[in-house]
Amino acid sequence: MNPWLSFWLFLKASLFSTGGMGNLPSLHNDLLARRWATERQFAESLLIGQLAPGPNGFWVLSLGFLTDGLRGALLALLAINLPPMLILLVERLYRHVKEHPAVEGFMRGMSLALTGMFAITMYRLLRGGGLDVRTVLIALAAVGLGATRRVPLIVIVALAAVAGVLFTSGH
Repeated sequence: MNPWLSFWLFLKASLFSTGGMGNLPSLHNDLLARRWATERQFAESLLIGQLAPGPNGFWVLSLGFLTDGLRGALLALLAINLPPMLILLVERLYRHVKEHPAVEGFMRGMSLALTGMFAITMYRLLRGGGLDVRTVLIALAAVGLGATRRVPLIVIVALAAVAGVLFTSGH
């Protein structure tokens, strides 16, 4: 087993996941394809992660240990902690430069780009699910509630789901 490639595979899985067991599919595909891990090692590491106290993302440490001993566990630990540390570093840097006109312009441009991407995604979702007056009203109500910034996102999603079930069930 190449320890540096193993580190990069764990890091890649950590960078492109949302935490917890979100990195499981990536690691499963990469390590099984190279025959560096077995299904049994994955099962054991997941079991250890569920039984052990603390965050359930630490199952990765068990997998690192089961596949490459102490070195594997230490490299896995570094790989899963590096992305959050990079985010903290970027946040600290942003605090120092956020008032700069170029950074303000970048953030305005990024906000407009994200708004455009959101609008296109919403249009495609609405078009694919059958565009009618009730669906558009639910979407507009959700956007309106979100624009107030007073209603938590999870509440907006739940309300939209309930409205979708109640108002479009006769569809």
